[in-house]
Amino acid sequence: MPTKHIPVLLQETLEGLDLHPGDRVFEGTVGLGGHTEEILKRIGEKGIYIGVDQDSQALAQAEKRLKSYKVAKIFREENFRNLDRVLDETQTPLVDKILFDIGLSNLQLEESGRGFSFKRDEPLLMTFKTSPKGDDLTAKEIVNEWGKDSLADIIRGYGEDRFADRIANAIVAEREIKPIETTNELASIVTTALPPSLRHGRIHPATKTFQALRIAVNDELGALRQALAKGFERLAPRGRMAVVSFHSLEDRIVKNFFKDLATRGLGITTTKKPISPGEEELEKNPKSRSAKLRIIKKN
Repeated sequence: MPTKHIPVLLQETLEGLDLHPGDRVFEGTVGLGGHTEEILKRIGEKGIYIGVDQDSQALAQAEKRLKSYKVAKIFREENFRNLDRVLDETQTPLVDKILFDIGLSNLQLEESGRGFSFKRDEPLLMTFKTSPKGDDLTAKEIVNEWGKDSLADIIRGYGEDRFADRIANAIVAEREIKPIETTNELASIVTTALPPSLRHGRIHPATKTFQALRIAVNDELGALRQALAKGFERLAPRGRMAVVSFHSLEDRIVKNFFKDLATRGLGITTTKKPISPGEEELEKNPKSRSAKLRIIKKN
């Protein structure tokens, strides 16, 4: 049975992109195609859609789901930071609309087997690639080989966890006994490193560490910065770019990038403040609670 996926801030994103029949649209990442399906309905048969995702499993599901739509569709297994290469290969100099939805899909969390969630005991990979190569960075490599200070820097910087030093110390102590191989092992180490009062809260104590490792493994912040710059360059005049982020560090990058463009007179932000999910969406999809949508229109 296919994983149920609920696209976040769907209506707000569609309205903000101001899609029209015949639009050329780039989307990264496709995920399971929740936003994609509605985009295809709006751009119609004369539209062009190009979508990328590093996860071949997600792409396969999306392609199957969207097969019936009579739109020129191109799907590529690629990081959205390389959108310029994809657009060059598809002979698409400019696009009218760009959507970056940079959250994890339910498929990745629940079925990938790559260690994104501490709710299942899985290998410590945390890479978006379905089949990582031998030289690809993994969470297992970071927790078992990187120095204590580097570990603490990652957990503090990307996870914004004030107990980063305690967690890094606990990881280093444990790996001296035996390598840390699975999500359950890592989650247990992190939990016991925290003060007892923080071990049973509403949010799992390992959440921030897992998030930090995932960001480091996939260079998510670096990829976002590149994608924003390349995307805006390939956006047609009066085109729009929408970004749905799920982390304060990501949102800050988007906010500052859009602000700089507006200051230089290159674009107009149509969202003065980020759009967040309303009560109805939060009730249906609690995972959307951290989502923020920002949109800019190119001059």
